[in-house]
Amino acid sequence: MAGHSQFKNIMHRKGRVDAVRSKVFSKLAREITVAAKLGTPDPSMNPRLRAAILAARAENMPKDNIERAIKKAAGNEGENYEEIRYEGYGPGGAALIVEAQTDNRNRTASDVRSAFTKSGGSLAETGAVAFMFDRVGVIAFAPDVADADTMLEAAIEAGADDVRSDAEGHEVICAQDAYGDVSKALEGRFGEPRRTGLIWKAQNTIDVDDETGEKLIRLVEVIEDQDDVQNVYVNFALSDALVEKMGA
Repeated sequence: MAGHSQFKNIMHRKGRVDAVRSKVFSKLAREITVAAKLGTPDPSMNPRLRAAILAARAENMPKDNIERAIKKAAGNEGENYEEIRYEGYGPGGAALIVEAQTDNRNRTASDVRSAFTKSGGSLAETGAVAFMFDRVGVIAFAPDVADADTMLEAAIEAGADDVRSDAEGHEVICAQDAYGDVSKALEGRFGEPRRTGLIWKAQNTIDVDDETGEKLIRLVEVIEDQDDVQNVYVNFALSDALVEKMGA
């Protein structure tokens, strides 16, 4: 998951101006509403909704905004969104998976295709790159909830497949079908995670030179700037020097 995590860290360190934060809040609210409509408006009974609320809190989204998005679903208000996955390639042959939520499939397909094209990438057919990724669960905790050995032991006992621990925290990875049990076991021991959900994890990452890396970062930025795009997953790894440069 190196590529995806590296990019997210860069964007976080760059900070967000108000206009960008507003767009982030809009996307988070959409996911909360969609999750609540697909399940129940009670996050304790709806894992996807709970994950969406945790993501919103991580971005410091106001509580009123979160509650408003849930009420919109409970009242059957707003648009009905369709979930679509796009796949494509970027400079250097890097693979990307794009998850979108839209009320207009044609508009979103055009916007995503244009984003790929203008940044040196190409949109591919569904299934073209998905085989390079695994659908897995991720449960992330703050670094102070446990030391690395304790988290590893607990994760193994819960049925997880991998744990990444560093100064920024603990990230537990598990199979999709084990996600519910692993999440419940770890939360019972360490409390509420700061992030949880299902993601696309690259089976292998490709190293790219810094010139290509900068092009790929711009590509992901352009794609993520589309209103209907919720998540972008990648399989490339950036050099430490480029991460430092772009995050400065």
